[in-house]
Amino acid sequence: MLEKYPNEIKIVFKNFPLRTHPLAMKAAVASIAAQGMGKFWPLHDLLFKNYKQLSDQKILEIALKVGIRKDEFEKKLQDPKVKQRVWKDIRDGWRAGVRGTPTVFINGHHLRNLSFESFVGAIQGELKKVGKNRYRSAD
Repeated sequence: MLEKYPNEIKIVFKNFPLRTHPLAMKAAVASIAAQGMGKFWPLHDLLFKNYKQLSDQKILEIALKVGIRKDEFEKKLQDPKVKQRVWKDIRDGWRAGVRGTPTVFINGHHLRNLSFESFVGAIQGELKKVGKNRYRSAD
């Protein structure tokens, strides 16, 4: 969507670690820790790609793989502000009615159909509301 609408949309990612995944909270904390080092998306992507193999050691390996220094990362993992940020995301999710992941909102509207066409339709609808007619048609 960012390639299709580079000047019209902004993605906001919120953590909502599921209780059913024993390392989801640690992965969320790790991703926020990495954000402060400019490595959020690389770490996030590899954590999701390897979610079935996650362990404390695997999270550290992934952090090192994306170029984060071990001492910096371990210090950030212990920072109370990092954990507070994850809990804020969780509370925001509860208030918004999030029950699972992924959950997508476009301008506050829950998008239930996560197909490409649904995203395009919802974005185009919102752009029409604000009078931006420069959007591209669906490819």
